[in-house]
Amino acid sequence: MAKNETLGLKAEQKIESVERFKFEPIKGYPMLQWKGKRPFNSTQFYPAQLKEQHGQEIDGWINKIFWGDNLQVMSHLLKTYRGQVDLVYIDPPFDSRVDYKKTITLKSKNISNDISSFEEKQYSDIWNNDEYLQFIYERLILIRELLSDHGSIYVHTDYHKSHHIRLILDELFGSSNFINEITWNYYNKMAPNSKCFPRASDKIISYAKNNALVIFKNQYEKRKEPVKQLVRKFVDGKAINARDEAGNVMYRMSYEKRLDDVWRIAMLQPADKVENLRYPTQKPEELIERIIRASSEPGGLVFDCFMGSGTTQSVAMRLGRKFIGADINLGAIQITAKRLINTANELNARSPEIDFESEEGSEKITKFYTGFQVFNVNHYDVFRNPAQAKEVLLKALEIQPLPNNSIYDGEKDGKMVKIMPINRIATRADLNELITGFDYKVLEKRNEENPGKAVEHLLLVCMGHEPDLAASLQKQMPYKLDIQVVDILKDNAKLEFKRDSEAKVVVKGGKLKIEKFYPMNLLQKLSLSKSNVVDWRELVESVMLDFNYDGAVFEPKIVDVPDREELVKGEYEVPKDAGTIRIKITDLLSESLEIDVNG
Repeated sequence: MAKNETLGLKAEQKIESVERFKFEPIKGYPMLQWKGKRPFNSTQFYPAQLKEQHGQEIDGWINKIFWGDNLQVMSHLLKTYRGQVDLVYIDPPFDSRVDYKKTITLKSKNISNDISSFEEKQYSDIWNNDEYLQFIYERLILIRELLSDHGSIYVHTDYHKSHHIRLILDELFGSSNFINEITWNYYNKMAPNSKCFPRASDKIISYAKNNALVIFKNQYEKRKEPVKQLVRKFVDGKAINARDEAGNVMYRMSYEKRLDDVWRIAMLQPADKVENLRYPTQKPEELIERIIRASSEPGGLVFDCFMGSGTTQSVAMRLGRKFIGADINLGAIQITAKRLINTANELNARSPEIDFESEEGSEKITKFYTGFQVFNVNHYDVFRNPAQAKEVLLKALEIQPLPNNSIYDGEKDGKMVKIMPINRIATRADLNELITGFDYKVLEKRNEENPGKAVEHLLLVCMGHEPDLAASLQKQMPYKLDIQVVDILKDNAKLEFKRDSEAKVVVKGGKLKIEKFYPMNLLQKLSLSKSNVVDWRELVESVMLDFNYDGAVFEPKIVDVPDREELVKGEYEVPKDAGTIRIKITDLLSESLEIDVNG
């Protein structure tokens, strides 16, 4: 059915070749076609930047979370994890024609403004023509390469595209490797009046990499009342009634029921204060737990590249599995990290050994992988050619080009524009070109003419950036600058101007204290000025502190992540052996400010 061929890779990547699967039309083997269907013949290795680490390795393994386009993340993972993933669960967009939003609510109402909440778009599920099918197709190809021979994939979808996705899965995995089409009935959904039966179910389609080798363990649920059942046994492949030595039919009391392919599990409700993280399309943990327990073993590797609020990762950690997760939404990364920190704390505080028992035996979990790292992977095709990308950005942002300027790319609204590297995250190292290129005689003259005023007004355009980019540039300059950062990853549709947060942090008497924090984008969305903020903590999701920051990887020793209605402390003990102190403050928009603090 399939012919293995070498996947063409650019020579400069210097990684081992991977295989692809080329499917030719075969009689009796239907294939889904769509306008613009393109074979996915090659991919490119994308480097990842390690940004944070929480917890430690266990037996040489630490879990991994990636921020970036999952196509690029999986291209990165192929180099190391090809054929090593035991289970994939994905909850991709459904082509639902909806923009999904999250309600941002202040933690109290001490703000002197009528606006205490607003909606923030998390991701769009609106596609043009057949882009959706190509999007899913390419990602399923890479997922198949990551799966081990005993691995399986579960694709969560609904009525919009489930029929199309199953045909694509047939094409890529083979119809003989189909396992189940599970119906999840969320019976507690309030359905509007319509000319149809209420739609109260999703589909979860599962396929094996190799049906002969796949991991699968039957799952059971407790009955409300025990049932008397015939004891059955298989003889020559047929089920017959079992009999005792006297020839009497045997019975047993059944306290559990084997799960079938219809799952009646309640959906999360807004009033749920325990599990609901207010992330759009969040799924209940019970649903994911069934999948992970059925199709993986303790210590196995679970992957979810449409991570969302991190349900798969949290459940995998709780069930003693290793995991890798990815999402293009920065908010998803922040929410997942917070959730995993809480899950790890709960696991570390309880018994190290857990038994899950059923009629088929027990699953003993003796080891939990609670540490995880956070990486960045970013590279967009439209910006593969840096020269072309600059032209696109100059036009999109309505910037007046300065073709003969050796430092700046253009000018806009009185600001000098510098377009940072646009095929990756902009780092502090990328500021060197600006720092060495400034005309310091001109800057000194401006400072003499207007002491205390900004000597240059800058606009930095980047495609993802380290949170302290503007602060790092200011720190290395002898004069005051007015610096504004435009991050096109945060809203590449509207290319909105984003402003970095501001904070005043002091260390005195062995304590670090946050005196002021102004998340500028959040304040702008709330129509607030700095003077409106009574208590900055009402705008903060979390505070983390690394007391010996090495300049590369953030490893927090204090993690202040309060409950939904609680506030961060804002004041923390500094250990005597502290070196470079790095603080990360994350606001309610999941945007973070990271700065170094002098001890």
